[in-house]
Amino acid sequence: MSLLEDISSAVQRGKRKEVKPLVQQAIDEGMDPVVILNEGLVPAMSIIGDRFSRNEAFVPEMLVAARAMAAGTELLKPLLAEEGAEPVGKAVIGTVKGDMHDIGKNLVRMMLEGKGIEVEDLGVDVAPEAFVAYVREHPDCQIVCLSALLTTTMPMIGETIKALEDAGLRDKVKVMVGGAPVTQAFADEVGADSYTDDAGAAANAAAAILAA
Repeated sequence: MSLLEDISSAVQRGKRKEVKPLVQQAIDEGMDPVVILNEGLVPAMSIIGDRFSRNEAFVPEMLVAARAMAAGTELLKPLLAEEGAEPVGKAVIGTVKGDMHDIGKNLVRMMLEGKGIEVEDLGVDVAPEAFVAYVREHPDCQIVCLSALLTTTMPMIGETIKALEDAGLRDKVKVMVGGAPVTQAFADEVGADSYTDDAGAAANAAAAILAA
């Protein structure tokens, strides 16, 4: 196995303590950080995401794999910045006002980062105004990701989209929505651009939006 395959394998198995020294070895051997990221770390998360979509992997495995990947990307970030490696796009994510759930949101954030997307995480219980303020202050933000895990907080997705409309910012971003009670019909009703039912699919949808 090549070093990049070793890195990918360690990420897929969620072996954070193996990933760091392998990534460091690749750096020490003079491998391009972009290659380490795009051919070692990112494909591993794509594989895990695909397995998750097929119910062959589950949330705990996704989380440990994402943390293992994060350990590798931490080493690469300063080198990528030096190289001027641009992220493929920028997104903001948060769980809507009144909702304190964050596991699903965190998974989506990690999967988006695995696609090379820069993600600002506003956390949980995020008011519509906070999303509006972020988009207004960051004109390079292309995607807004809204998560709701309770039927009682789902209406806040619609409220947030309306707040973006009222602020004249709705046409500047694509809105992605998700969470256990959220459906395609609901997404259509509130005027979202994209609905996905798992983190792997969300990352693929975001990548497709940015490529379009």
